[in-house]
Amino acid sequence: MNLRTACLTVCCASVLGLCAAEQGWYPHEGGLMKYRVNIRFGEEPDTMPDGWKFGRVSAVATNPAGEVFVFQRGKKADPIVVFDSKGKYLRSWGKGMFGNPHGMRVDRNGDVFVTDNGDHQVMKFTSTGKPLMTLGIKGKAATDDKTFNRPTDIAFAPAPSTDFYVSDGYGNSRVVKFNKDGKYLLDWGRKGKAQGEFNIPHSVGVDSKGMVYVSDRENNRIQIFDANGKFERQWTHLGATQNIFITPKDEMWIITHRDNIENITYDTLAGRIMRIDTKTGKILGAMESPGHWLNVSSAGEIFIGSLTGNVFRWYPGWMQGTAGSEEGLRPNNQR
Repeated sequence: MNLRTACLTVCCASVLGLCAAEQGWYPHEGGLMKYRVNIRFGEEPDTMPDGWKFGRVSAVATNPAGEVFVFQRGKKADPIVVFDSKGKYLRSWGKGMFGNPHGMRVDRNGDVFVTDNGDHQVMKFTSTGKPLMTLGIKGKAATDDKTFNRPTDIAFAPAPSTDFYVSDGYGNSRVVKFNKDGKYLLDWGRKGKAQGEFNIPHSVGVDSKGMVYVSDRENNRIQIFDANGKFERQWTHLGATQNIFITPKDEMWIITHRDNIENITYDTLAGRIMRIDTKTGKILGAMESPGHWLNVSSAGEIFIGSLTGNVFRWYPGWMQGTAGSEEGLRPNNQR
């Protein structure tokens, strides 16, 4: 290496080092999604009964009528609280029924399914709280066709099928398939890192073709199976996915973290909402948000259940300039 080459090498290294030192925020993967947010949906304005407030919000779901169902762990409100699409309190239920609220989904008939990972049960209710079905034995953790061990999530097969899936979960490492009446059909998975094995299957989603997407959270991947549990492929570039939501049009949304260690260390803070192409796994857009659970309403609004004790309502919109003098004086609940 001659003197000139050596000088150029040193100069280039210095420039690269300076650029690295000045590196700022990384761009939003797939492009910025332009949404605004109401960070205290259901509590600003507060229309719940006097003295009520959310504890840790583990899940949120919406029904075709636009109602918003919140599954929360605090003692100062019922575990399931229902609001209209603007955040007005409508009704609630569930006091004393759950060991530890975790997952919630609404099926195409409007019935509400929840997972209780404290008492090892899956329950189904009408939209007004009437119990319709209970799976699992209260307080018994096991691994057979009648029990769960800390189940996490539920997903529904596409019509005309009425089958559904349960990710089971923190204690077990499997996915269980049932018919509409709760009859056990099959299960797959065990603890591990190989294909078809799981380390906390935390969420499950099904697309219009019946493919089953499982968030294998502690293994930092999403595994994809056919309707009978045959492994098809996996995505390892999306981090530790907390929750998966797939719309009837196969629009896939996730709430995720860079990896499982960051997720647990930050207690679900510092996460990202991402929109994903179900065919390729490509990230189509992203934006920052804390969150444990995600739901996209029929109106296209994104609801996030956060263990910070919040429900976030993301709605399309973007500021056209900097904040004005009135900004921050009142909650922004309207578009």
